[in-house]
Amino acid sequence: MSVTTFVLGDSGTGKSTSLRNLDPKTSFLIQIRQKPLPFKSKEWRQREKQEDDTWTDGNIFVSDNSDQIVRILRRLPDHVKTIIIDDFQYLMSNEFMRSVTDELQGNAVFHKYNYLAKNAFDVIDAATNCPTDKRIYIMAHTQTDERGRTSIKTIGKLLDEKIVLEGMVTIVLRTQVINGNYLFSTHNNGNDTVKTPIDMFEQDLIENDLNEVDTVICDYYGIEKGSNNV
Repeated sequence: MSVTTFVLGDSGTGKSTSLRNLDPKTSFLIQIRQKPLPFKSKEWRQREKQEDDTWTDGNIFVSDNSDQIVRILRRLPDHVKTIIIDDFQYLMSNEFMRSVTDELQGNAVFHKYNYLAKNAFDVIDAATNCPTDKRIYIMAHTQTDERGRTSIKTIGKLLDEKIVLEGMVTIVLRTQVINGNYLFSTHNNGNDTVKTPIDMFEQDLIENDLNEVDTVICDYYGIEKGSNNV
């Protein structure tokens, strides 16, 4: 079972930028919505789309198709150790927007949200069931409810009631911007879903550097970073 981590935060608070120090040779980025990276790097290149999902040169793949993402996660080559799924909430919202012209009445609404929930569940389930030397980082926006509690952004209360996505993983980080510094919070503040294992992080706030986070996770779980061995 892989180590899967949620990185949650509003747009522009440093989620995608946190990839800047990862090794592109052992990393793979799945973008739900295609967008330029917010840092300079010639080593991150988009992979050609192939119908059979075979691997070609390139370490960025763009898709909002949950079945295709699941197939890719199940076929990760040995050299890929860190996998990032960016803008995860669009996996649900893109499908929702494609269906806005449908006649969503009565049970049709119920079934539509069931379908969206299943898509999200399937991707996270596939991520958590990757080999033990893989680390999966799922980036997503946040939402705050009427009680002031902040969690991963989904599509409405019906989906929130069906599955608690954060409950499927052990580690949830949240972006913070304080005095111009871009940070991750590592401990729950009582009104969010942040969580980390005991003694994994001593500080409440750390730099938004996913490579450093990955190093800490590997040390904590005894994973040899960049190796096939655990």
